[in-house]
Amino acid sequence: MLADPMVNCVVAEAGRRGGLAGGLRLSSIPAMEAPAVCLLPLLLLLWAWAPAPGRASPEALPLVNEDVKRTVDLSSHLAKVTAEVVLAHAGSSSSPRAASFLLALEPELEARLAHLGVQVKGEDEEENNLEVRETKIKGKSGRFFTVTLPVALDPGAKISVTVETVYTHVLQPYPTQITQSEKQFVVFEGNHYFYSPYPTKSQSMRVKLASRNVESYTKLGNPTRSEDLLDYGPFRDVPPYSQDTFKVHSENNSPFLTITSMTRVIEVSHWGNIAVEENVDLKHTGAVLKGPFSRYDYQRQPDSGISSIRSFKTILPAAAQDVYYRDEIGNVSTSHLLILDDSVEMEIRPRFPLFGGWKTHYIVGYNLPSYEYLYNLGDQYALKMRLVDHVFDEQVIDSLTVKIILPEGAKNIQVDSPYEISRAPDELHYTYLDTFGRPVIVAHKKNLVEQHIQDIVVHYTFNKVLMLQEPLLVVAAFYILFFTVIVYVRLDFSITKDPAAEARMKVACITEQVLTLVNKRIGLYRHFDETINRYKQSRDVSTLNSGKKSLELEHKALTSEVALLQSRLKTEGSDLCDKVSEMQKLDAQVKELVLKSAVEAERLVAGKLKKDTYIENEKLISGKRQELVTKIDHILDAL
Repeated sequence: MLADPMVNCVVAEAGRRGGLAGGLRLSSIPAMEAPAVCLLPLLLLLWAWAPAPGRASPEALPLVNEDVKRTVDLSSHLAKVTAEVVLAHAGSSSSPRAASFLLALEPELEARLAHLGVQVKGEDEEENNLEVRETKIKGKSGRFFTVTLPVALDPGAKISVTVETVYTHVLQPYPTQITQSEKQFVVFEGNHYFYSPYPTKSQSMRVKLASRNVESYTKLGNPTRSEDLLDYGPFRDVPPYSQDTFKVHSENNSPFLTITSMTRVIEVSHWGNIAVEENVDLKHTGAVLKGPFSRYDYQRQPDSGISSIRSFKTILPAAAQDVYYRDEIGNVSTSHLLILDDSVEMEIRPRFPLFGGWKTHYIVGYNLPSYEYLYNLGDQYALKMRLVDHVFDEQVIDSLTVKIILPEGAKNIQVDSPYEISRAPDELHYTYLDTFGRPVIVAHKKNLVEQHIQDIVVHYTFNKVLMLQEPLLVVAAFYILFFTVIVYVRLDFSITKDPAAEARMKVACITEQVLTLVNKRIGLYRHFDETINRYKQSRDVSTLNSGKKSLELEHKALTSEVALLQSRLKTEGSDLCDKVSEMQKLDAQVKELVLKSAVEAERLVAGKLKKDTYIENEKLISGKRQELVTKIDHILDAL
């Protein structure tokens, strides 16, 4: 085995750079002689630094831009540059294949880049996005990007790619201040040439302006102008990294609306709802309003404040419901909501029109059904939602903060973002019935445009048993509340005793016992009625006699207890004693009627009484009995 630390270090470095040939591992190197070991570091260094066959860095490849057609769209407050590039491999047959190529950004615009995307048409004529990652080029300043091709480019082969870039805040108002009646003009500075690390054989540029009113523009190559279009080129044999300032000064009254700050809060509930709220700070970043604002002129003249912003439309998800729009003052009633098949369109009209330099703040919120965005397999959950959604057309967001509030108990949180975001430390959010807080994912992103409206996926685990936590907390809270009330009303906080109150409490307690005993006696009568009915069906005399005996015994015991309670009421000096005595007499009459019903049933079964006569007698007995029971009920109500 190798024992020299230097050898181990070199082998590890070689493995890090490209991997050891043939899967060579330290454990597989046999013991060597000293001279061979001394040569091994040098050989490994040479092998690791040498380019692998068929592999070369993008900047070293002999690539050529055969034809470039650029379109610079300046019709809004964004600069959208689309370049259709025919990329060719100009190397010899022995040259390595090109698996990727380089893109370079113009130094004047690189700081304001919001979006960079590269597409290539597939066999189905659909554009496929290519992988783009930022890289550094030794000896070169500026921003460079490596684009991975879908298929490595052989020498002599070509491929057509489309490069789309979006820049923000590069159209500068000039003049910087205008009155309410003046139109807005802007200046844009760029490059006449396609800025590339590769030579370009032929290229042209078309500039689309916001209007036909153009103050000035550069005249390189005798460009042609038609309405709101400027055509430059073609330019032949342009060297790499060529620059020549392109400048145009033209009228642009499109809404220069910028979201300076936005906080988007997404609260996830496993009870079927996802709440979304957006706090938005808006600013008109066009030419600043100079002088006073006249509401009269603004309403009377259609072209007054032509670059101002009266309203804009926000597209919400199709399932959005319970939508609200408010600001610091309260609800803003000047909004309109239109429900479409695939979306909900909301027209937002601020309380005042926005002129250059003016700001406003508002809050928009809505609810979404969780089944459209939340997926689960067992305890594994995945939330798929847009990191940022549509606010207005051609939107620009300088600073975005997204907070995703997950259910309490969510663990093993992972975030998959379609582009790079800045994660802040997770926070805790407390709301109703929370005990240890809900985890909050906090993410930041700057300089966003419409191309950033993409889905973010949040994976986490959640034990479904925790779904019972909140209902159990509610039950426990009510239980404690009611138990506290029950205990409180039974506590006596008086300093001195009140004999009258104590006597009333004793009488109330005795009365409750009397009511219970009387109800039991009435229950005995009903039970004996059932015994009589069974006797009439079975003609079993023993059943009836057993029922009579049971009635006599239990009735005697209950009546004795009532009499005892009656004597206690008399001792307490309560006038309820007389009512209990009256109730006892009525009960004795009820008992006689019950026993009389049994005698009538015996006569009927023995054939000593006709059925019609029995029915009439039973009806009379029942009427008298019901009358007595009603009197007893009145006495009970009085008690």
